[in-house]
Amino acid sequence: MNELEQRSKIRVAIVDDHEMVRVGVANLLSSHADLELVGGAGSVNEALRLLESTPIDVLLLDIRLPDGSGIDLCRTIQQRGLPIHVIILTSFGDEALLFQALEAGASGYLLKNARGRTMIEAIRTVAKNGSILDPTVAGRAMQRLRQPQPEADPFDELTPQERRILQLIAEGKTNREIGAAIYLSEATVKHYVSNIFSKLNIARRAEAAAIVAKRQGG
Repeated sequence: MNELEQRSKIRVAIVDDHEMVRVGVANLLSSHADLELVGGAGSVNEALRLLESTPIDVLLLDIRLPDGSGIDLCRTIQQRGLPIHVIILTSFGDEALLFQALEAGASGYLLKNARGRTMIEAIRTVAKNGSILDPTVAGRAMQRLRQPQPEADPFDELTPQERRILQLIAEGKTNREIGAAIYLSEATVKHYVSNIFSKLNIARRAEAAAIVAKRQGG
């Protein structure tokens, strides 16, 4: 039996800069005998002092705080090795923020419009080393992960000058002819050509010409 199982209550704290949210959470927890609100904070600095002075099992943590980020605070909790399970409680249903929160070590991600019963079950779940995600945000995140990411186009890495030189290569001009056309030394053009070939992962001028022709629809 672990320490949490030996105790009758799960110790919960809330970090949110809106007093009404903290009061609402306090009222919600008060009707559940197995949950105990042990503290609240309205900023990162207040939260850090709370963490130093109060044993906490589950921390309900807003993302946007007056003096910093809740995600950064979550990361700090993990770096310090504190035995605290974090549930991000936010108004932002952005899947990018969800990924950031999970990377920072959060065990849960809930929107503030979640039903009270959902929040209570989330607290109980993460206290037992489980995890909980808002279904709407999680659904969008899964859709994003399933979508194939477009392959990077190496042509986009070329500078305007390199693209101009690539066009001249495709026209069959030598390095000396290219240099004369754009007022560069042959050695400088050679350096440009080497960079272009490296970025496009090619070795011959014919391949460069083929790339230009393909992009021009030829």
